[in-house]
Amino acid sequence: MDQRSEEIVKECKRQEESCLYTSTALFEWLKEVRHWRTAFIVLPIVAGSIAGAKILMKDPGWEWVTAIAALLAGLFPAIFKALDLDVSMKSISDSASRFKILQDRFRLTSSLGPTKPIQEMEDEFMALMDRMDDARSASPAIPDRHFKKAQKKITKGDYSFEADAKEKQ
Repeated sequence: MDQRSEEIVKECKRQEESCLYTSTALFEWLKEVRHWRTAFIVLPIVAGSIAGAKILMKDPGWEWVTAIAALLAGLFPAIFKALDLDVSMKSISDSASRFKILQDRFRLTSSLGPTKPIQEMEDEFMALMDRMDDARSASPAIPDRHFKKAQKKITKGDYSFEADAKEKQ
């Protein structure tokens, strides 16, 4: 393999690793956003139920509880909308999928590319880099805590494959 091919393979491996960390961080963020979304859907229902229970309870001591529950039942949907959680979930999910697909494509290019003519390999690599640029420009800014979670998962071996370990032996 000539030096140009070696450099493309090296860069493909770098980009594959970058995609692994980015997609993992995005998937970690997506899990958190899903939990928040569930909370913002369930809590207003529970609060509305508590507020509606006033009809069943004649005790005047419950007036504050029902008033606060009614207030929360009204606020949660507004907060949910203000945080734009539905759109965020779609954006995060789309970006995570893009980076995961690119990770696989870079891996394939690094392993199969050298079997092709150099110009074909370089064209494939450049097309992938264009897709990478598009993915990066459309990706939301990921909070650092999710990159740290991703680093721990990857370092722990959550994304290691037995097939790769057998090859190294």
